[in-house]
Amino acid sequence: MSARRLVGLETEYGIIRPQMPKANATVLSAQIVDAYAQLVAEQSTSATAARWDYADESPLQDARGFAMDRDQAHPSQLTDAEPGLDEAGIWTAESIALDGNDARVGSTLYQEKDSTEVVMNMVLGNGARLYVDHAHPEYSSPESLTPRAAVLWDQAGDEVMRRAAVTAQRLGGGELLLYKNNTDNKSVSYGSHENYLVPREVEFSSIVKGLTPFFASRQIFCGSGRVGQGMLGQKPAFQISQRADFFEAEVGLETTINRPIINTRDEPHANWDKYRRLHVIIGDANLGQISTLLRVGTTNLVLSLIEANMAPDLELAEPVDALQQISHDPSLKAKVRLRGGRELTAIEIQRLYLEASQRYCTERGIDDPDTAEILERWENILELLERDPFLAADQVDWIAKYKLINGFTQRHQLSLADPRVAMMDLQWADLRTDKGLYYRMAARGAMQTLFSQEQINQAVTNPPEDTRAYLRGMALQRYAPYVIAANWDALSFAVPGARQISRFHMAEPLYGTRESVGDLFDAQLQISDFIDELARRR
Repeated sequence: MSARRLVGLETEYGIIRPQMPKANATVLSAQIVDAYAQLVAEQSTSATAARWDYADESPLQDARGFAMDRDQAHPSQLTDAEPGLDEAGIWTAESIALDGNDARVGSTLYQEKDSTEVVMNMVLGNGARLYVDHAHPEYSSPESLTPRAAVLWDQAGDEVMRRAAVTAQRLGGGELLLYKNNTDNKSVSYGSHENYLVPREVEFSSIVKGLTPFFASRQIFCGSGRVGQGMLGQKPAFQISQRADFFEAEVGLETTINRPIINTRDEPHANWDKYRRLHVIIGDANLGQISTLLRVGTTNLVLSLIEANMAPDLELAEPVDALQQISHDPSLKAKVRLRGGRELTAIEIQRLYLEASQRYCTERGIDDPDTAEILERWENILELLERDPFLAADQVDWIAKYKLINGFTQRHQLSLADPRVAMMDLQWADLRTDKGLYYRMAARGAMQTLFSQEQINQAVTNPPEDTRAYLRGMALQRYAPYVIAANWDALSFAVPGARQISRFHMAEPLYGTRESVGDLFDAQLQISDFIDELARRR
């Protein structure tokens, strides 16, 4: 393995309506998703979407070998249920599954849409998922194979959200503001999750041991920065990570309560015997493209170390305390204690992982461009952070934000407790390109970027070509009227005159690429011939 690995990113966005600051966030989120559904309906088939299929969801299965009882689960863990709004605008859920004997189930997303129906969950023509996750609109990117691709389709999600907000206002719903951040500083935190495909044969205990020190320390180059320490942001001090103060456990299944550094959800969305999907909930939501690249690329390499039994032999004495101690020290001088009494800074911990990755790649002759880029950037960023963190201000989100806020407070002789500073923190994450402080800095060249807006726009409507996301996205683009539902590992078609739904399973994430099925789309087959040929190749 290398820095290349199947990866998908998920982002829950903060949302408010300025004219109605106490408006129900779930209702606002539904308006965002429904507005994008209406925008899709107005546009060409290249942006077509379908309903989400919940039949294969299993969110309560634990990687430690058991399943949580449903009646003991927090409602936020029940992601195998169709969301909906009751008459009062409160989020509700009912499980649904496709019935293979009834081709009427899950009618196409728009053609027979009742005027009162609110679309809350959809699969997009670029292979991504857009839906309401309780009180937030969430974009889950299509599967990608390289760190750069993961960044590109994550950036596409930000553009999808911007277009949805503009459409919602055009349709008469009023202005909706979206923020790519992780907390409202009122005790609530929402996620920016990562998903990595790993071999099931790798012992989960090895993953826990190998990743815990890495996750606690990687925030130094992929944290998003936060004004305020504590869940309520009650201490007026800057910290590196938006999420760090909301973690309370080392290992666990939960995602919104008693949050663990290592999440144990065992829901591979692929061949269960062959794969495990590592669900990572500890990351910050990055606007910066370099921070996202480093977050994904370095994690890919560390997972390769774990698989090869070459990860550094490190064990934090108190992982949660170490996570927060590192976050609370923007000087990067804080030392955290390992079991045995040794103390290291976050930079020193990261150097041990970098050096192990360099040895691993040298010994195995791994020198592909993606891996080479991550190793080079990883080494360079640690050198900059060690010399002076502000030298990395054009690459690392939290440093750029910290530098901007420091300059503002010094010019105006303000403390970090000043409300104007809190507003800057929020405005940093504003998705409006003319208002968001990150975008204003990027526009004047103060932030390094990897992709042009044109490339991001292309990723909004087109899927990656080297994973099964290609089959999912292109099926929606070419055969939208017949795709009645989809999820990560299945597509369901309803063919006129057929008595049953045709459900095509995609348990192998690297099947369904342009190379393997692109000729079927190029041939412009009739839907029945397309399904027959797809089934023949399975």
